[in-house]
Amino acid sequence: MITAHVFIAISLDGFIARLDGDIDWLLQRDDPTEDHGYAAFIADIDMIVMGRGSYEKVLTFDTWPYLLPVLVLSEQLADGPVPEALEGKVQFSNSTPKETMKKLAGQKVRRVYVDGGQLVQSFLRDGLIADMVITTVPVLIGSGRPLFGALTQDIDLKLVSSCRFPSGLVQSTYRLAA
Repeated sequence: MITAHVFIAISLDGFIARLDGDIDWLLQRDDPTEDHGYAAFIADIDMIVMGRGSYEKVLTFDTWPYLLPVLVLSEQLADGPVPEALEGKVQFSNSTPKETMKKLAGQKVRRVYVDGGQLVQSFLRDGLIADMVITTVPVLIGSGRPLFGALTQDIDLKLVSSCRFPSGLVQSTYRLAA
């Protein structure tokens, strides 16, 4: 059975990036001595599905950080070519979250890492997220791109665990209630 999972950082006021997509507030807190559980999380993932905003942000990094295949869900990018340097690493699609999960299940994908605020919101609205690891950075940025958006109904969560890191970051893992 295929499942979708979230591993993401937010500011204390709930934003994943500034309005222009900048994540300087997060990168300033990056401490290479603190793993925050990402290595263990990604070790159990088969594929990364991200939105266009996340993809475009990652393109600004010095190197492509992912060893796993990446599927970018974007109507704008779906008909365009994959950059030559990312051929075989990235695919574009304009599929819906439900269509995507059905297609990936047929390809024997078990665990999907969903990244990007709007995409996480879409997967949540469709009831496709199994759990979320949310790391809160102790900074208020005032405005930006929110992790969560409007919902047609409440989504109940169960807190599985919570921990504090020496840097002041707080990480909570939530499972979606059945």
